[in-house]
Amino acid sequence: MKPGSRNSILRLILLLVLAASLGACSIRTHRFPDEDYGPDEPVDVSHVPDAVPRNAPYSRYGNPDSYTVRGITYHVLKDGRGYRERGLASWYGLKFHGKRTSSGEPYDMYAMTAAHKTLPLPTWVRVTNLDNGKSVVVKVNDRGPFHAGRIIDLSYAAASKLGMLGHGTAPVEVVTVTPDSAGSPREQHFPLWIQAGAFSKPRNAQQLLQRLEEAGIGGRIIIEEKPSGPVHKVWLGPVSDSARLEQIIEQLPHWGIHQYHVVQ
Repeated sequence: MKPGSRNSILRLILLLVLAASLGACSIRTHRFPDEDYGPDEPVDVSHVPDAVPRNAPYSRYGNPDSYTVRGITYHVLKDGRGYRERGLASWYGLKFHGKRTSSGEPYDMYAMTAAHKTLPLPTWVRVTNLDNGKSVVVKVNDRGPFHAGRIIDLSYAAASKLGMLGHGTAPVEVVTVTPDSAGSPREQHFPLWIQAGAFSKPRNAQQLLQRLEEAGIGGRIIIEEKPSGPVHKVWLGPVSDSARLEQIIEQLPHWGIHQYHVVQ
């Protein structure tokens, strides 16, 4: 084989190897542009303590009256105390690690934090995995998740401690905690109301309330004025004790209500 031919073959082999390596490196980015991911090797976060609730001013940046994402308008709560909700949790990791959160803080996937669509920033919540009973306290300092059916997006560390990294999602209960109630996730101050829905059209709110009243649960419609228009909220109650609260919450899925929260 002539020297020139040998050199040409070597150059061709090197180009093929380089192209293969570049293609392998770009698979995650180009094939799955919207997929988040964790570290290549699992990180032990058992030493990371739960977030500690404290009295802190709300973020100047993360608490507008309302905001719109993907055509859906969300209304930020003025006060997160007494909030309680059940639904699906997810988690986010390296795709957002180090980037600015909605509160202005950098996202740290190894800290005990979370994102929520409507709770004031910051708010501290206790999140309980309803599949295994594991529970953590996290600081809500970001907005999201904006996938249908999900109520909270947890940091990598929080998701790991709840045992949900492998599945990606888990059914959870979210309860706000304060410095005074951090040790008592079930502590509530009665009477309470359960918000079962919020609608821009009053007819939808009236239909839901009528359906629930026929099932034996009383309530009322609260109208809250927003810049985008009035919001008609269906409140059930008043609920005078924890036993009745649990009873109503257990019945809500049978009436097609899978997302709710408790208000005072």
